[in-house]
Amino acid sequence: MKSVTESLDITFLRRALELAAAGRGLVSPNPLVGCVIVSADGQIVGEGTYTLDGVIHAEAIALEQAGERARGGTAYVSLEPHDHHSKTPPCTEALINAGIRRVVCPIEDPNPLVSGRGFEHLRSAGVEVSVGLLATEGGRLNEKFITWHRSRRPFVHLKLAMSLDGRISVDSSVSTALSGEDARARVQELRHEHDAILVGGNTATVDDPSLTDRSGKERRRPLVRVVLDNRLQLPVDSTLAVTTSDAPTIVFTNSRDHEKADRLRSQGVDVVELEMGGRDLAVVLEELRKREIQSVLVEGGTEIAGAFVDARLVDKITFIAAPLIIGGREAPTAIGGMGAESLAGTLKLDDIEVTVLGRDLEITSYVRAA
Repeated sequence: MKSVTESLDITFLRRALELAAAGRGLVSPNPLVGCVIVSADGQIVGEGTYTLDGVIHAEAIALEQAGERARGGTAYVSLEPHDHHSKTPPCTEALINAGIRRVVCPIEDPNPLVSGRGFEHLRSAGVEVSVGLLATEGGRLNEKFITWHRSRRPFVHLKLAMSLDGRISVDSSVSTALSGEDARARVQELRHEHDAILVGGNTATVDDPSLTDRSGKERRRPLVRVVLDNRLQLPVDSTLAVTTSDAPTIVFTNSRDHEKADRLRSQGVDVVELEMGGRDLAVVLEELRKREIQSVLVEGGTEIAGAFVDARLVDKITFIAAPLIIGGREAPTAIGGMGAESLAGTLKLDDIEVTVLGRDLEITSYVRAA
């Protein structure tokens, strides 16, 4: 049974996580941070959400709201307060100077400039620090930021729309819209949470998609469109090529068609020529990391999805399953690639969640760590 203190800590910390989540689309490549200041008599006296354009950190915003009422109180922060001088003074100093008695936080910051040092500074100043409460929720909230630092690459979220029998279209040459309106709205929310969206050259050519964030929510940077296109199929007059002034388009290729590459570049497309083109996914992700892309939503098609699965470069998977059966030998399956040779070699998934979206099902899970 939880104590009264622990129950209150959970309530206030959940509010800090909620505030942090409000920064989605506004902070990358930095973390999502929210802060709640609770006075010594148990009242919320300050709240803050970090956004990169605003520069001011969540702790500073919350402390400014609280004023003198912060003295002797508790700060609930979604991520370890930073202890180094950057664009802003250390948040640890602000908390100490405000007279905060206690800090409650779910996880350490994975950034080596911060990790553990913020907590150490607070403790050395006599501030009580409690770490680990709601650690799973705190980690999931900043899963992209954590992968960015620990794996040194963007977070990869594979999203595919399919029929219940795992087909993504009736035919490899036909674009098929499988999902209903609620599911399509959910996809826009997923796009809003990511820095980039990635498809293969065949998908970009057959579907001629816009690949934009149509969630209607504010974002700091436009969603970057990424195409793995070794044959350089993308038409010069495609939607992705003619709308680069609205959203960047990056094409990875090893095609020797330099004339076509130059024509795409003249449209504003960033054509990146690699030795293996889009086949070396680790190199592709490294190139995206250089461009400060913290997260990538992979939307297919089947061979691209299979390549990421084969390379074990997927962190999270979402299937949007429509209530229909396609069948047939020619209909492409959701995941292509080499596949597993035995059950022991399959990609294992954990923490599966199923949500009803109108008539469709959203099935989301995390890839089990090796």
